[in-house]
Amino acid sequence: MTLYQNWDSVKRRTALPEAELWIPESAVADHGVYARFGKRLVDIVLALALLMVLIGPMLAVAALLLITQGRPLIYRGRRMRAPGRPFLQYKFRTMVRVDEDGGATGAHKHWRITPLGRMLRRTRMDELPQLLNIIRGDMSFVGPRPPLPEYVERFPALYAAVLKTRPGVTGLATLIYHRHEDKIMASCRTAEETDRAYYARCLPTKLRIELVYRRTSSLSLDLWIMWKTVLALIPGYDKPRKRRSAAVTGQQRAR
Repeated sequence: MTLYQNWDSVKRRTALPEAELWIPESAVADHGVYARFGKRLVDIVLALALLMVLIGPMLAVAALLLITQGRPLIYRGRRMRAPGRPFLQYKFRTMVRVDEDGGATGAHKHWRITPLGRMLRRTRMDELPQLLNIIRGDMSFVGPRPPLPEYVERFPALYAAVLKTRPGVTGLATLIYHRHEDKIMASCRTAEETDRAYYARCLPTKLRIELVYRRTSSLSLDLWIMWKTVLALIPGYDKPRKRRSAAVTGQQRAR
């Protein structure tokens, strides 16, 4: 598994049985200084520093949203900090409001994304209000993406293992798998198709990666994930690299 994994070549999983929890593989003793104290300290210091620097751009985004979309400016989504511990995740609102909303975002929701919202999503500026979630202790900069309550209710034992790590704004699964997940979700035309695809194809792989992160979490890994997340915002950077073997073959042919 690499940052540029070709997920189309990976055998497709068709279910996520509760019996297959992979929890023993994720067992880790949170005895390290970074895990117990350092990670939270880094979150608080970095979040406060970024909030001071980005308060101007955040106010500018809020003003643009008020002019182009009206209120509310902030979307507050119910997510899970851990089984039985919900919280409200903050984002700048990027979609047209509807009476009923839920589940993963597939192509059936694309019509709701506003022009400004599309730009905010592409640059991830819609997630800047999550600095407040980090300061409050609901989230970390790096960790598993906070799940919807229905996912935790369906797989409580698995999420009990995954969410021993505080949910993050970005994470290893987000970095590695998001392009393929977007491709899968873009092909789903109804809410039912989106749910089936997410449960059967996306969730198994993402949770495996999250458990890998839990076993290997460290300051250096977190800094690497944050740096790669920033680089991924650069247009064209996030495209898969050509395989080294192909490049070598091309060089040999050139000779």
